Amino acid sequence: MPALVLIGAQWGDEGKGKATDQLGGSVDYVVKFNGGNNAGHTVVIGDDTYALHLLPSGILSPGCVPVIANGVVIDLGVLFQEIEGLEARGVDTSKLVVSADAHVIASYNRVLDKVTERFLGSRKIGTTGRGIGPTYADKMNRVGVRVQDLFDEKILRAKVEGALELKNQVLVKVYNRKAVTVDSVVEDLLSYVDRLRPMVCDTGLLLGQALDAGKTVLLEGGQATLLDVDHGTYPFVTSSNATSGGACTGSGIPPNRIDKVIAVIKAYTTRVGEGPFPTELDDGDGERLRANGHEYGTTTGRPRRCGWYDAVIARYATRVNGVTDFVLTKLDVLTGWDKIPVCVAYEVDGVRFDEMPMTQTDFHHATPVYEYLDGWTEDLTTCRTFEDLPKNAQLYIRTLEAMSGAPFSSVGVGPGREQTLELRPLL
Repeated sequence: MPALVLIGAQWGDEGKGKATDQLGGSVDYVVKFNGGNNAGHTVVIGDDTYALHLLPSGILSPGCVPVIANGVVIDLGVLFQEIEGLEARGVDTSKLVVSADAHVIASYNRVLDKVTERFLGSRKIGTTGRGIGPTYADKMNRVGVRVQDLFDEKILRAKVEGALELKNQVLVKVYNRKAVTVDSVVEDLLSYVDRLRPMVCDTGLLLGQALDAGKTVLLEGGQATLLDVDHGTYPFVTSSNATSGGACTGSGIPPNRIDKVIAVIKAYTTRVGEGPFPTELDDGDGERLRANGHEYGTTTGRPRRCGWYDAVIARYATRVNGVTDFVLTKLDVLTGWDKIPVCVAYEVDGVRFDEMPMTQTDFHHATPVYEYLDGWTEDLTTCRTFEDLPKNAQLYIRTLEAMSGAPFSSVGVGPGREQTLELRPLL
């Protein structure tokens, strides 16, 4: 049985949570393999809306085992706050499994994230201030704290002492902040041990054995392709690998076990935070997309920057991730436009680019080349098959599919579980 990867094809917020939830009833394990609580997934089930930040979307599927794998950085306070919030609403979280190798966000990481962003001023990245980047930096600098360290107080204290030797110098002498005490950090982290211990295991081994036993594993990415630290619009990216390759390193599942790569993509484009965005709209159309699509961050509440569909980005996502299937979301948001622009290429200083420019400079100066497709006025939210859609909406889907490099397997026409049109099976 397969391991499937599900990732975002743009700058995030494409609707990955809903897509994972759609598959949740058909898979045995849903694995979060990167990021932390710096991104959110919104899942609508009937009249109930769930905003997930750190937990895998599979937590809402009763027959599914949700896994937080080694590639994730964990704010333990947020983890247990989310668990308590779901349990208060009747959701069973008892199957949750956490990797012993996942890194933990310590309080000093959150402090450094916030003061560094303020210090950067106009050069800020637009982080969420939740300590994600500094924790990944500690991981790469080999001074990080892992989940397993919390079960040996001597090791935990030694690691925190080592990390704070330099960080307190930076906080006090560079940022004019108070030093963080070792005792306060250790005490905070140890306060979670009793609740955490029953959840922790070797998740790489668990998932390998599950695949050997014929189980289906879905690897769910946080953020998206253009936020990947290697393949995104650097430096305006996240601190982890949000592309399909990151699913392997972030979970311990080898590449030859992966059967499909499913990319979620909006019928238009949004972005949160700083950085270039060729199709961005600073006009009434942009405001209308934001209002119609309720484009505000699940985690931060920040208004998302909005623009038209970008086929150059879609083709790039197909190539970088090896996309086998696209899930197109939020088609209903485009109802009411007479003509809908689609970016088919860029122009930079009079030169046409049909693929992503090589340099950040060229991408920053890229001007979209548009083709215009006929719009529709009909309400799509009650459509349940592709044939139910108006002809112009059908043509929009098929035109985007031809431009994007991989087949569209399903189309979302609303936030609800039932508002997804299946064009071909994903499983």
